[in-house]
Amino acid sequence: MDTGQIIMLLIVLAAVAACAYVAWTALRRQSLRRRFGPEYDRAVAEHDTRTEAERDLRDRERRHAELELRELTPEDHAQFVDRWHALQAHFIDAPADAVGEADELVRDLITARGYPGDDDAEQLAQLSVDHAATLASYREAKEIADRNSRGEAGTEDLRIAVVRYRELVAQLLGEDPVPATPAAVPDAAAAPTPRRDEEVNA
Repeated sequence: MDTGQIIMLLIVLAAVAACAYVAWTALRRQSLRRRFGPEYDRAVAEHDTRTEAERDLRDRERRHAELELRELTPEDHAQFVDRWHALQAHFIDAPADAVGEADELVRDLITARGYPGDDDAEQLAQLSVDHAATLASYREAKEIADRNSRGEAGTEDLRIAVVRYRELVAQLLGEDPVPATPAAVPDAAAAPTPRRDEEVNA
């Protein structure tokens, strides 16, 4: 094999390696998109480059693998369902208090399942690995709860917050939807989550 053939072979091998790398990168990107859904786009928007965003998402997966997640005992499961029913009923007379109760319940439930409970940013990062589909709703609920604590949330905002909290509660309890109480409960908290274009009129 002469020098020209060797050079040609090296060029071909380099081209094959480059194609394999591109294909491998595309597969990893597709895997991250499938797992994180809307959180993938959020991460890309928050970082300077797509590569940095994907590195962050893979790091979340690594840290998530180190968690000791656990299923709820039947007793704990029943207790959380009862608490949810109680705050739904409480919403009728005291919606602001009910949203505070919902926020506390979700925090307790997240911790009970083994996710971080003392660092909001890390909590959201770890939840994004398994619950990316409902994380935007959880963020919205938390933002309303923060405004509620400052007295800046209206009744409609509070209604939406309860609906949004409910989405994550249902996932963490392994139920969809969370069983509704038979008593009079706000429609928004007991019925399936409305689409965004229906919320104003719900």
